[in-house]
Amino acid sequence: QVQLVESGGGLVQPGGSLRLSCVVSESTFRLSAMAWYRRAPGNQRELVAHIRGSGSTTYADSVKGRFTISRDNAKNTVYLQMNSLKPEDTAVYYCFASLWNSWGQGTQVTISS
Repeated sequence: QVQLVESGGGLVQPGGSLRLSCVVSESTFRLSAMAWYRRAPGNQRELVAHIRGSGSTTYADSVKGRFTISRDNAKNTVYLQMNSLKPEDTAVYYCFASLWNSWGQGTQVTISS
């Protein structure tokens, strides 16, 4: 069964940056579109960013220009670089692999002064 292991969450001040990583256990990683979702307290899970195997990307309007999704197929890893972080970015962030319809365990991101 495919495993997705996220890392990189934490507590940062507004305006700061974080980089999330998600390592996928399958060697066919390059064939899968990948995405980052987040769920803030009291809210539904929402799509943050998506990247196809080709490398094409899409973003939620709320993060455009601040977040960048990327992938390294040699490392079976997808990244989410988050800059200019705001308190409203506070959430648990989840990695999703569409080829296997599988989720990571989530990593907490907290933006607070």
